[in-house]
Amino acid sequence: MKQWKGKESFVIIAYLGAAAFLLTALASRSSFLYPCNDWNDANSYFSVGKALFHGRVPYRDVFDQKGMYLYFFYGLCYLLSHTTFRGVFVMEVLLGIADLLAIYRILRLYTGKAAALLFTPLPLAAVFSSQSFYWGGSAEEICFPFLLWGLYLYLEYFREPRREMKPGRLFAAGLLAGMVANIKFTSLGFFFAFMMWVAFDRLLSHGLARALKDCGVFLLGMAVPFIPWLVYFALKDALYYWYWGYVYINVFAYSNLNGDGPGLWERGYTLTKLLYWVIRKNWNYFIFLIPGILYTFLERGKGWLQRLSVPVLFFFLFLGIYVGGSELPYYALPLGVFTVLGFAPAGRFLERSLWGGRQGTKAEKTAAKAGAVREAAGCLLSLALGAGLIYGVSMNTDFMRVKREEHFLYRFADVVNREENPTLLNIGCLDAGLYTVCDIVPTCRWFQTQTVIMDTVLSEQERYIREGQVTFIIARDSFPQVIWEKYELVAEAEWRQGEQEFTYYLFRNKTRNGEG
Repeated sequence: MKQWKGKESFVIIAYLGAAAFLLTALASRSSFLYPCNDWNDANSYFSVGKALFHGRVPYRDVFDQKGMYLYFFYGLCYLLSHTTFRGVFVMEVLLGIADLLAIYRILRLYTGKAAALLFTPLPLAAVFSSQSFYWGGSAEEICFPFLLWGLYLYLEYFREPRREMKPGRLFAAGLLAGMVANIKFTSLGFFFAFMMWVAFDRLLSHGLARALKDCGVFLLGMAVPFIPWLVYFALKDALYYWYWGYVYINVFAYSNLNGDGPGLWERGYTLTKLLYWVIRKNWNYFIFLIPGILYTFLERGKGWLQRLSVPVLFFFLFLGIYVGGSELPYYALPLGVFTVLGFAPAGRFLERSLWGGRQGTKAEKTAAKAGAVREAAGCLLSLALGAGLIYGVSMNTDFMRVKREEHFLYRFADVVNREENPTLLNIGCLDAGLYTVCDIVPTCRWFQTQTVIMDTVLSEQERYIREGQVTFIIARDSFPQVIWEKYELVAEAEWRQGEQEFTYYLFRNKTRNGEG
């Protein structure tokens, strides 16, 4: 680890930090360049994280179906900024630094330091400019560094001639898997393939006992991230709600992994067609990803187990994400971890052609300053290319031109903030963002309209409305007629999100003293 000591390591960290800040600022609607992040999913995470830090129990008191570390991280972001996504932007930058460190370490497996630094920002820029990055702050984005560091440990192992996976590395890989399991478990196919292929290699080289021992170390590491939440939900007498809200709902209500789903051949055909469209829609990084996987497969001096190691990893990651039958644009983001492999052969070629022949020679020492200038210029050019790719291709950058005062959320907030200690219900969609901009903690379990178990959600929300439980209701496109019994319409706005146009309505309790 000498490469991380001293002045040189500080320069590397500063460079990667600046790259993470620049790329995230351009790509994510959470950044200061945008009026707000009005993505429903991200605002839902923010509201549940906020509720968590106000003593409410996720799944039982406020419902959303993602993992607990997602809400915990968003709760920390809420502590930094109650009414904006500035805290989320800080989190995204920190995650971006972790991404870039992992990308740099992966590239160092294939090439020298100079070329690795030069190319490090580009894989992340390619992923962040894609459709799958979406609006910023997704669960997939938070999983991304855990997957990248898992990829680094995996590639490091399979590139060694005498492969040895030390227990500490296996335990660390298990920790990464445990974190992903508690954020969004659909990406666990990656770590299933990780341990399966390592265990298979250990079985062939060291026997069954060693393979089982290594699996045990991995599973032990994977169990550690569960411990805080086991304790938390046990103390809250809510272990069942944790299982029901995160596992049961996602497996049995949000997917078609049951007897009524499609057959094996039909599912295989659907997945193949889906992969085709995922590639087309995310060409930004698949133009590097596909050659990168082919490069690892065709690289000289490898046995068949090593050649298949990366394709197996990709296959099981894709399968875990899409086998349930659900499909949304941001689901594909974890596949972007393989983008870095497309820059490995380019880095190796560049290193050999420009720097490779002079290492340790007198000519290199005398030209050190000129080389440093050249490398610095190359890194700046790489940053410029990455920033240009995001600014020119990302679907978010047009939103920079929207002024905050023009956004319907802030027009509604002007009305809501006139009331003292207002409460809110969001119907017709996931969290539209009014909880965030007005700093309102959800007081209803079904504080937003979910896309799962719809009958329960709608009936309960109608009960909240009939009983007049909240001060304000924000509705999208439609609302139940019962709303007129205790509420009046106080604001209305048409808004375009992506390619869709919606009408948002704001209702106020006629008594103006609704309580949660």
